Amino acid sequence: MNESLLDSTGEPPLPLGHPLAGLEQHVDSLRECGRLFHSRGWSVGTSSNYSIVLSNDPVELIVTASGMDKGRLARNDFVRIGPDGNPIFENQPRSSAETMLHVILADIPGTGCILHTHSVWATLLSDYFYGDRGFEIQGYEMLKGLEGVRTHQHRQWVSVFDNTQDIPKLAAQVREALADETNPLQHGFLIRNHGLYTWGHDVFSARRHVEIFEFLFECVARKMSLPQK
Repeated sequence: MNESLLDSTGEPPLPLGHPLAGLEQHVDSLRECGRLFHSRGWSVGTSSNYSIVLSNDPVELIVTASGMDKGRLARNDFVRIGPDGNPIFENQPRSSAETMLHVILADIPGTGCILHTHSVWATLLSDYFYGDRGFEIQGYEMLKGLEGVRTHQHRQWVSVFDNTQDIPKLAAQVREALADETNPLQHGFLIRNHGLYTWGHDVFSARRHVEIFEFLFECVARKMSLPQK
C-alpha cells in the first residue's frame, strides 16, 4: 500500500462518501476505549456500546454497531444516528438496541461522550442493591475523579434501573430521573444484572468516569465480603 495514503495512525482514511469520512479521530478514540475496556474485562463477548455526540440540537451521534468485538473495533464498525435512534445514512450497520439511551443522555448539557460497560462488579452490585433502587458511595479519595467533585466526603448515589427489553420505557425512566430536581442522575447509573452507563464532556472525561466507577464498585463489593469488625 502507498504509505502516502495512510494517516497518522498508519491506517488509510475512510473513503470519500463514507458516513464517517472525516470523523476518523472520533472513531479512533472510541476504538481505544474498546481496547482498554476489553483488556480490563469490562467489555467482553461483544457487550457494551460507546458513542460520541456530534450535535446536541438536533442530536446526532456516532455509536458502535451491534455485535462487534470491542477489543477489535474497526473504523467502519460505527453508525451515525439521529434523534430517533436510527441511522441517518443508508447502508450502515445496525446500531445497538440500546441506542435510545445514548440519545437521551446526549441531551444532558455539555455531554460529548457516553460509555456503557458490563463489568462483573457493576453487574453484581446492580442486582444486590436493586431492591433499594441504588446505593451510596462515600469517603473514597477516588470520588474526586468524578467531574465537579472536590472532596472525598462527597456522597455519590448510584441509581439502579430494572433490566428490560423495552428500551423506550427504560429511556423514559432515565429521562425522568435526569429531570428530577431533588435528586437528578449524576455521572452514571446501573442497569440491574447488566452494567454501567456514564458520560462526560469528552471521551477522556467519560472514560475517566468508567475507571473511577469501576474502582469504587470493586471497593464496595470487596468491603462487603470482609468479616465484620
